[in-house]
Amino acid sequence: MKIFNILSKAMMVVAVAIFALGVNAVEAKGKKIGIQLYSVMSAMNKDPKGSIDKLAEMGYNVFELVQWGGNPKVFGLDAAEFKAACDAKGITVLSTHSSLQEDPAKEAEIMDNWRKLFAVQKAVGGKYFVIPSYRVNYTEAEVKKMADYFNRVGKIAKEEFGLMLGYHNHSQEYKNLEGTDKVMWEYLVENTNPEYVFFEMDVYWCTMGEKDPVAYLQKYPERIKMLHIKDEFVIGESGKINFEGIFKQFYKNGYKDFVVEIETPRDLRNKTNADGSKYTQDQIAAEMFEAAKKSAEYLQKAKFVK
Repeated sequence: MKIFNILSKAMMVVAVAIFALGVNAVEAKGKKIGIQLYSVMSAMNKDPKGSIDKLAEMGYNVFELVQWGGNPKVFGLDAAEFKAACDAKGITVLSTHSSLQEDPAKEAEIMDNWRKLFAVQKAVGGKYFVIPSYRVNYTEAEVKKMADYFNRVGKIAKEEFGLMLGYHNHSQEYKNLEGTDKVMWEYLVENTNPEYVFFEMDVYWCTMGEKDPVAYLQKYPERIKMLHIKDEFVIGESGKINFEGIFKQFYKNGYKDFVVEIETPRDLRNKTNADGSKYTQDQIAAEMFEAAKKSAEYLQKAKFVK
């Protein structure tokens, strides 16, 4: 009987431990971890549904899309079909990236093209629409025109489609405007209407622009509503980005939407096989998926990511 009691207690301890592990696993899987699908663009174009399945298995449950050129298709699928494939895997579409340059001679046409882009984004269920880059001379006059244009586009996005227009930075936006001591990105933030325009901070490019993402999150707590979580390659491996400080301040500001973005490094694009042949697109895509998997694992394990 004594041996039976000891075994019973031991089994109970093991059961509690397994239950605790199970709870932790569920909690980890419950994190909202997004990915910009540009990270695996070639695979998405080739096999969108298979790629969605792979990313879902890694723990990604939020997507940011790429919608180049006003194409109404989403990686070759109708918007409804793409949304259904995401819904089946418990994935939410949060945002998309696309851009149209201003042309005063074609204002009505360009605004109609924006409306077509917004309609597709609305159909897949997103709430943000982000301009990933924009060609402009870094003079105060030119950037002021850019800000005014964003305000007009953002007004259409919000009032007609219920979307919020955003802007995504690279490193060059942290240079000064020509002949001034004004930082281009700061000037853009301060000259866009917060009712219609927000900012998606790419924390890697901000850091590479020799600025502190945490300081900007503190300076503009209401304007930065999304983050691009990026590193040299796999998230967390370089040690160059203060991810813990960034996430803590972002949450403190009352926001939580972020997506991983992994850019294909040059050495991977130029990688060769043992026989000297260049890596195929499928081989490159396989390594990008592996980087996405490791990045998701890092964020799942990170205690500072909610």
